[in-house]
Amino acid sequence: MSDGIGMSSCCLSGAVHEGKPTGRVDQIGGLQTYIAEPKTGSKEKTVVIISDNKQADSNLPTQVFGWEFNNTRLLADEYAAAGFYTYLPDFHEGDSIPISFLQNIEPPLKKREQLSVTEKATNAALIPTTLGPWLVKHREAVSRPLIDGFINTLRMTPGTNTIGAVGFCWGGRYAILQAHGKTEGSVGGVDAAFAAHPSLVAVPEDFDSVSKPLSLAFGTKDSLVDEKTRGQIVDLMSKKTELEHEIRIYEDQVHGFALRSDWSSDADKKAMDEATRQGIEWMSRYLK
Repeated sequence: MSDGIGMSSCCLSGAVHEGKPTGRVDQIGGLQTYIAEPKTGSKEKTVVIISDNKQADSNLPTQVFGWEFNNTRLLADEYAAAGFYTYLPDFHEGDSIPISFLQNIEPPLKKREQLSVTEKATNAALIPTTLGPWLVKHREAVSRPLIDGFINTLRMTPGTNTIGAVGFCWGGRYAILQAHGKTEGSVGGVDAAFAAHPSLVAVPEDFDSVSKPLSLAFGTKDSLVDEKTRGQIVDLMSKKTELEHEIRIYEDQVHGFALRSDWSSDADKKAMDEATRQGIEWMSRYLK
């Protein structure tokens, strides 16, 4: 597991977006996977979405995080509508964190802003007891081979030409790692990657080895990647003069804005839409 930037309560909040996903669920590479197909059905340009670490609660069947989160599946549908054969695998293998716990310790953003300093500290203190064990169980030594193996399965799928990784929060870091290209023994690696508000990133280690086109999205109010850390990342990437990359900063956006923004706010909705467009345009440019 990375010893870099951690995961905070910001990552645990958000609104469930309206709409019904139109894809299907199948078993791919041994993992339950949501699949959204383009109208053509072509796998030539393939996208893998690496979601964050939230999951369903049996008492809240319509409010689901992780690979089953309605927002994430709707996003997969958007990529499919843009022409990408899109996969959203359950890289947590049914072991994501229940949303009921997250709602107890992290209310919606507007309500959180009304909490006192003491109340915020009390809520924050609860996070390590649940996230800590989960992050150990799903550390890099466990999760990266799953993701690499899934990418390899797609490489061997007839009709697949290029593959892109799109990641958020916990999954954002793994999208960056996939942009390192193939590891020793030709394992994993994608042709382009987009990461929005990645967490647990190690600076500079995770960025030194990036060798594929990488697009990044950060919010100025992201508690996991502060201004200093963003500056370090910008400096690291600017030295890769021969590598196509971009870093977009979204004003007044917290961690998680690209996937779980509050649609009651026009500014937040606009930022989320722009981040979605950022990822789709990046994939359109580099997946052929």
